[in-house]
Amino acid sequence: MVSVTSHDEDGAQSAGPYRPGYELAAERILELIAGAGLRPGDRMPTENELAARLGTSRTVVREAVKILSALGRVSAQKGRGLYVADDEGMLGSAGWGGFFLPTDLDHVYMLFEFRRIQEAEAARCAATRATPAELHAIEAAADLCREGHATGRTELFDRGDDDFHLGIAAASHNAFLVAAVREARRLQRQSSIIGLQGTLGGHAEEAVAEHAAIYRAIRDGDADAAARAAAVHMDNTLEDYRREIQRRLFG
Repeated sequence: MVSVTSHDEDGAQSAGPYRPGYELAAERILELIAGAGLRPGDRMPTENELAARLGTSRTVVREAVKILSALGRVSAQKGRGLYVADDEGMLGSAGWGGFFLPTDLDHVYMLFEFRRIQEAEAARCAATRATPAELHAIEAAADLCREGHATGRTELFDRGDDDFHLGIAAASHNAFLVAAVREARRLQRQSSIIGLQGTLGGHAEEAVAEHAAIYRAIRDGDADAAARAAAVHMDNTLEDYRREIQRRLFG
């Protein structure tokens, strides 16, 4: 694995936790895109130019570009070069303040605050609008999360978690909530992939119980209880995120 040492603004070595070079490069490339005011479809510097600007190797830049391509932020077009990807998502557009930097903690915390509002309202609406088929889908997703946690299969838990939250949004019967929940979760994944190197697992057991509470309230048609349960779930998820940040920064 290629890595670089973090430096502060004066060039001194940082005493922070180990970060792989491609992860740091991915952050810097996002910052360069935002700082240059590049918009979707604009041509970016070449890998060699990026390596020179970042003071790292082309190999590290290539790995960073692979990450950003997978996240839908950069388009690597064979024979043509690198371009800012066409991002049709609401939160990635100019109307939402430009590029979301998933390693800017202020942005990440604001995203959690935004998600809390979305998720609570989606659950409130779902409690009075969900069809039997939608209730079944939400319950099945909660069960998949439980199975993933019980068996230690992260991919099952993550799939169930996505299905659960998007299922509730669908049951709200509000297309704008569906789009907003989907987009916010996409950005949340970016903050984990670039900034935290994967899914946080410390809250998984509590999340299973919280999902069950949200589902019961929606099933029972209790809109206020559903909104409260969803808000508690988001508050606890944020607290888990904060604890992980503290652990990685201070050990």
